[in-house]
Amino acid sequence: MSSQSAVRLQIDGLGRAFQGRPVVRDVTLSVAAGQVLCLLGPSGCGKSTTLRIVAGVDWPDTGTVRVDGRVVTGEGRRVPPEERSVGLMFQDFALFPHLSVADNVGFGLRGPRAQRQARVRELLERVHLDSHAAAFPHELSGGEQQRVALVRAIAPRPRVMLMDEPFSGLDNRLRDGIRDETLAVLKEEGTAVLLVTHEPEEALRMADEIALMRGGRIVQRGAPYNVYNNPADREAAAFFSDINVITGEVNGALTETPFGRFLVPGGVQDGTVVDIVIRPQHVRIDFDREGRGPLPTPQDGTPARAIVVRSRFIGKESLVEFRLDQDGSRMSATVPSVFLPKPGTPLWLMIRRDRCFVFPRK
Repeated sequence: MSSQSAVRLQIDGLGRAFQGRPVVRDVTLSVAAGQVLCLLGPSGCGKSTTLRIVAGVDWPDTGTVRVDGRVVTGEGRRVPPEERSVGLMFQDFALFPHLSVADNVGFGLRGPRAQRQARVRELLERVHLDSHAAAFPHELSGGEQQRVALVRAIAPRPRVMLMDEPFSGLDNRLRDGIRDETLAVLKEEGTAVLLVTHEPEEALRMADEIALMRGGRIVQRGAPYNVYNNPADREAAAFFSDINVITGEVNGALTETPFGRFLVPGGVQDGTVVDIVIRPQHVRIDFDREGRGPLPTPQDGTPARAIVVRSRFIGKESLVEFRLDQDGSRMSATVPSVFLPKPGTPLWLMIRRDRCFVFPRK
């Protein structure tokens, strides 16, 4: 196994409860060298508690944590945080205000002075802050402070980097550039990264792998493309984007909808209520032709007539809200660029069958 594919962080069966209330339930994860795994989920789902256990500032009721194969938590062991070879980055940069940029970066380094200074210079050059070495934190912008916090965290060459919402305090205009720069540095160092966020866009942009967390459990794990395009359930689909939901009842492995019949997953019994989920960007719009719409197609199924309720331009796209003629239910569609039909306009909607997800209602 190469150094870049070696498992740096291994979490097995982690469980934690507070006052009898389970917060983390049987969490098992592994992160390889140079890999970014994003722990994604809503506030209160157990992400930060998992991170705190890995860092060593909290401890589990069950389970183990290993760094490079060494048990640091569990099996009767509790290695102190400073001995785990784990770096930490949080939303609060927590730079020392009385130290210069160079002294902040070199704070956790050991060894000969010349060696420490060379490491500081190398890192500051990598993030284009070598000209700010003598400056103090209050003289830097938010983005510059973030980069100093990054290189300070990786200066001791930690095997694992833990990041808890590290970019949420940055201006949106800065965030993408800082995130990309951070990723490049961490991957060059071969660091295993466990990133916690509640923002799907951040997870999709940064992660090699996403672990979706809900109620203390990992409900789905995979590459960003797969987690987005093959959600485990309705809630997983809704976490990544707005969704439309069409409800139907199963009869003979099919369910009737305003868009024709849909085949349901195998094993779903007759009488089961199912939710058919489709994202607004996958709803097609066609014009009304004196009460007639387009002909059905195998891909788009049967078109359904709808009336525009509202349309808005929201930057790169337009959001149009409809009321379906057949049952009065609501549906939204997004259209690239500007498309602003007036309320009351009749249009026809089609939904891509290969972009729909069918889930038995829980």
